[in-house]
Amino acid sequence: MLAEGKKAVKAVISGKVQGVWFRDWTVQEAQKRHLDGWVRNRTEGTVEAMFVGDEADVDDMLHACESGPAAARVDRVDVRAAIGIVAKGFVRKPTVDLGESRNQ
Repeated sequence: MLAEGKKAVKAVISGKVQGVWFRDWTVQEAQKRHLDGWVRNRTEGTVEAMFVGDEADVDDMLHACESGPAAARVDRVDVRAAIGIVAKGFVRKPTVDLGESRNQ
């Protein structure tokens, strides 16, 4: 269970989000906000991320993901509450197959 004022979400970002520096941008932006979690490409062309931290910082990160880095074109950001434990810090994970990501 998260402490009061904390939030954990998984987001799937769709559009032109691969090959445009989206994951590295996400790592930098999440670290600026002191978030824990991860980001990775999925083989079907989206980017998936888990953000954990202060509610306002997570919400701000989600808002930033609606635009992404300059070369990206974000069509959609799907967000759902997340459960689970993540290590401290924010990391870039290897690409995952869509079928595998549902179990991680």
